[in-house]
Formats: sequence, structure tokens, C-alpha cells
Amino acid sequence: MKNLIKKFSIICLTLFINSSYSQSDWVELFNGKNLDGWEIKQGKANFEILPNGVIQGTSILNSPSTYLCSKSYFDDFILEFEVNVSTGLNSGVQFRSLINTNNPTKSVYGYQIELEANKSDRLWSGGIYDQSRRDFFLYPLADDHKGRGMFKNDSWNKIRVEAVGSVIRTWVNGTQCANLIDDATKKGFIALQIHSINNKSNNGKKVKWRNMRILTENIEKNRWPLESYAPEINYIDNYLTRNQISSGWKFLWDGKTFQGWRGAFLDKFPENGWKIENGILSVESSSGLESRNGGDIITLDKYENFELEIDFKITKGANSGIKYFVDTSLNKEIRSAIGLEYQILDNKSHPDGSQRFKVLELKNGKWVDFKEGVKKNRGVSSLYDLIEAEQVQWKSVVPNTWHRAKIISFNGHVEHWLDNVKVLEYNRFSQVFKSLVEYSKYSIWENFGQSKSGHILLQDHGDEVLFKNIKIKEF
Repeated sequence: MKNLIKKFSIICLTLFINSSYSQSDWVELFNGKNLDGWEIKQGKANFEILPNGVIQGTSILNSPSTYLCSKSYFDDFILEFEVNVSTGLNSGVQFRSLINTNNPTKSVYGYQIELEANKSDRLWSGGIYDQSRRDFFLYPLADDHKGRGMFKNDSWNKIRVEAVGSVIRTWVNGTQCANLIDDATKKGFIALQIHSINNKSNNGKKVKWRNMRILTENIEKNRWPLESYAPEINYIDNYLTRNQISSGWKFLWDGKTFQGWRGAFLDKFPENGWKIENGILSVESSSGLESRNGGDIITLDKYENFELEIDFKITKGANSGIKYFVDTSLNKEIRSAIGLEYQILDNKSHPDGSQRFKVLELKNGKWVDFKEGVKKNRGVSSLYDLIEAEQVQWKSVVPNTWHRAKIISFNGHVEHWLDNVKVLEYNRFSQVFKSLVEYSKYSIWENFGQSKSGHILLQDHGDEVLFKNIKIKEF
């Protein structure tokens, strides 16, 4: 009994010492009295100090987003704070952020933890947005993510950000949200955001922060455990994390050679029309002539159940696609291989991105104008000519910006994802799918989309499109 009491006393003493040691490593970011060490950048919103160490920002109509920025820069850290956002506002806290002196209306750029109290069902607070750089969510909270809905409007919320090397993780009220791997910025300032607004009903609403503290020493001893419900998203080029390797991910393209690929109707890789440069595979422009330059390329192997990720960049007006379950025995005359297609498109500049266009029909071996139609299933990330992708993500796909396509196929169930958000799903063996095929240009091919397995294809549609980080996990 004495030994048990002694062990218990030692454990309690150890916990007390560790707790005291851990607490002493924290540094207050705000002195509670004035804004020494902080400066306002970019917009016109006002920040003021309230009693009890609260910083309050007030939204202002027709102003760019306003940031209260720390004068100190931080690389690796753990940041904690509490925030209260009025319903209707969108806010955030920048970290590892910098200033672009060439763009006064978007001068602050870098990582941002999203803090939104919008009247919508998106619920992405705790996700990570790349402000004024890539301008989309590097880590959105997918529909089934446990972190969705943890943030409470008009209430105090406890937020935690861990940025250690290329690993960035976030928590909202004790629930992990983001688990991001990215290396775009290694060091920068922290900034409190009052988002721009154009709705009069949100003018004068408040965002409040308190209990802001940061830890830059003994970080590893103070990190929180990784939760299994927060999936890892990796944005480092040509790199697989330890977790990805153990999960079965592999590169379909090595970033250096044409190994593992060939022309869709060749026994080797095309001699022209495709190039490799700095870890990027690109199809060259040929004035929009489909498969008339280098032609489509396909994997040597066939795939059945898989998760495929490809980063792509469109040029203005570009059209291309990622095809899967490709059968190269079809359409040899036209030399455009047939398969299910994840559409890649500049929706704003290409005719297929609008609702009205010419539907084509195959006559005597040639595609000809058939009739004018109204469709929406030829936009980016759609299942081409069959199923429209949800348009919420479309606006983020702009020329000369990298985006991520993901295709998941398992026992007939298929999903399309754009920038880590699911935009459509279907069962290729269902009667609904077969009915859609009957009213599409694919109706002339018997059993279209029904093959057990098939090649993966990158399309040459005559426009310059770039690809990188081509990787796959088989089930």
C-alpha cells in the first residue's frame, strides 16, 4: 500500500511539474492594454480594445479585408486564442503570412484558419484557406468531417493552430479540423481578419478575440495527438508522406520520365506534343485540334478499384480531361480514346462551360453538328456529357492556378472531387447511369462504362494543360 501511495505521489508530482513547465513556455500575443506590437494592413475596418483584454473589430461596408498584423514573424509554433464572430460575418486568422507590396487591395497573403459565421450549411470553420495566393481551401471540411459544425456563432470558441515544419493542424473547441501538409510559406506574421462585406445588413457587426497566446519553445512536448477522423491532405510536390506510403499510395508518374505511359493508340510514348519540365507534365497547344498533335496518353496498366489524385492547371480557354476505364479498341478512326471522363475546362472562356452549345453526332466517321442543346454537364469536374458537377466549386477554377482532381472508384460506385470537395457521385452499373448514356453521345458504343477495368488517360484536346503529382491508391 505504501509503495502504491508513493508511486501515485510521484505521478502527481511529475504531472504538476510537466504542467507548470508547459505553461511557462507560452507567451501572450496581446498585452491587454494597447496594440503595441501590432499594425493594421490593407483595409479600413476599425479595431479597438475592450475591457478584460478583448480586441474587437467592426465590419465596414465596401472596404477590402482588413488585417491587424503582428509585427513579429513566427515559423514553428502552437497558437491558441478564443474568438466570437457575429452571425453573418466571415472571418479568419492569418499565420505564416506575408505582404505583397504590388497589390494594395490584396496585400496580405498566406495561410488562414477559416472562422465563418455565415448563414449557410458549409460549416468550414477550422479549415485552411490560402488567402490571396492560391485563393481556395487547401483543407475544406468534407461533408462527413467530425469538425464540421463545431464552431458556434455569436459565442466564444477556443481555437488551436499547430504549425510545425510542413505539418499544419487545427482544432475548434477541442475537435481536430485540419491536418494539412504544405510548404508554401515557412515563416510569417499572424493577423486578425475583418472580412470585406458588400451586404448592408452585415455593416457594423463585430468579431472579438481574447486570450491569444503562442508557444515557440518545446513544441513537440506540447503537441496534441493526431485524430484518425482528420484525413491528411498533402500539397508538397512529388512527395508522399509516411502515412500515404503505408496506406498504399504510389506515383503513377515519376515526375521525370515517360515511364509507365504510352500513346493511346501507340506502343510507345508520343514523340511530340507532350513535355516534362520541373516535375510538370504538360500537353502542348495545337490550336484546339483534338488528338491531332501528340494525342492522348494512357497508363500501361489497367485499374479497377482505386483512388486517383492529379493536380492540374488550365490555360485560358483550355479544354482537356482525365479519362478512366478507357477502352482503346473504341474510336480508333477519330483517335480520341473513349472512357468515362472527368472534365477539365476553363468554364468562363470555353464554349462548353456555358449552358448552350452544339451537340455533336458521329456520321460517316466524323463528328458533325447535330442540334443546339442546353446542358450543364460539360463543365469542369463534371462526368463529361452525363452528370453535372455541383457548381459551388466551379468559380475557384481559374487559368494559371493549380487545382486538384480526385476520382474514387469502388465496385461501381464512382466519385468526382475538386479541390478536396466531392462534387458528384454515381454508380456506373446502375439503371440510372445506363439511361443517361442512352441520351448522350456515348450511346453508339455498346456497354459504355461497364468494363471491369481500364486504362487511365490524360487528354490531348489541342490546348495547353499542365499536370503534376499524379498518384493512385488501389483497393
